[in-house]
Amino acid sequence: MNELLLVIFRVMIFLSVALFVIGIFKSEWLRFRQKQPRRTTIVAAAIGILIIGFTGAGAIQYAGKDNAEAVNSGKLLGEAVYAVDDNTRRCVPGTRPGTAGASNDEKTSTGIRYMVKTPVNYNPNIAHPLLMVYAPGGRSRYESENYMYLTQEATAAGFIVAYADHRKMTTETIEQLAEIPGLIETKWCIDTKRVFLTGHSDGGTTAMGIAFMNGTKHIPAAIAPSAVGIRGEDLKEYSCPNPLPVMVMHSSHDTLFPGYGKETIEWWAVCNGCDTASPVKEADGCITYRSCKNNVTTRYCEGTGTHPEWPGKNKAIIDFFRAVNK
Repeated sequence: MNELLLVIFRVMIFLSVALFVIGIFKSEWLRFRQKQPRRTTIVAAAIGILIIGFTGAGAIQYAGKDNAEAVNSGKLLGEAVYAVDDNTRRCVPGTRPGTAGASNDEKTSTGIRYMVKTPVNYNPNIAHPLLMVYAPGGRSRYESENYMYLTQEATAAGFIVAYADHRKMTTETIEQLAEIPGLIETKWCIDTKRVFLTGHSDGGTTAMGIAFMNGTKHIPAAIAPSAVGIRGEDLKEYSCPNPLPVMVMHSSHDTLFPGYGKETIEWWAVCNGCDTASPVKEADGCITYRSCKNNVTTRYCEGTGTHPEWPGKNKAIIDFFRAVNK
């Protein structure tokens, strides 16, 4: 049933685009009760159908039985396996007051709330990689966790994972959201050289913005943004950061930000000094650029869902971050 509804909502999205185009260029084609609707009425109807289609498709992402099971399991805390040797980074005992488990009501000085999840067997003396997750537009930290269900897999892999509430996109907001990893480092034992950022839509835009904006680009060791709202043309205004491992995820059916993923990965490939002429298609369908500076991984994974759909490449995201050595 959910699959049928998802198809219906996707058809609505397609029809809304067609209706919008007709309303703008060929409004005389349409008749309702032998009368021609006004152009503004047609455009308004198209926008309304588009909103319903996007909202419905996004809701189905939560509603499906299989996805509900993934969400429920994805909120559990995993048990980390600590492989400790002489090279393991550590914290001085007693200097990090953060506790094991879930801390759901942390807050920045500007009032942005976030939550922190540790492995169930969290060791406060061992430095953990941090996976910072930024929310899609309008989503809370709780909804973001339900949406991406990264918690169990990340904590089982030894990460501390954090989710932040969404805030309206501005440069100032991105800078405020960028403060959260530093706040977490004061309470939990974090490996400051292994701070990783991900997020979807506005969350992906935040993760990417932090990675190239002056004043924040030193924070991430790698990023894996999804469905970002930044175009290649926008990126021309910014200077390249130092070579950075990047995994961009975007959908070929994303009608809100069409083609943005390809434009952003091309910018990153140039910034990372990769061979842009011959990217290689991997077995998982993602494209990898070769011969990048400092051997940083530069990947583009294109899906076929609508904009509101999280790509679900959780294992690939975790594996991508685990492979980054600093």
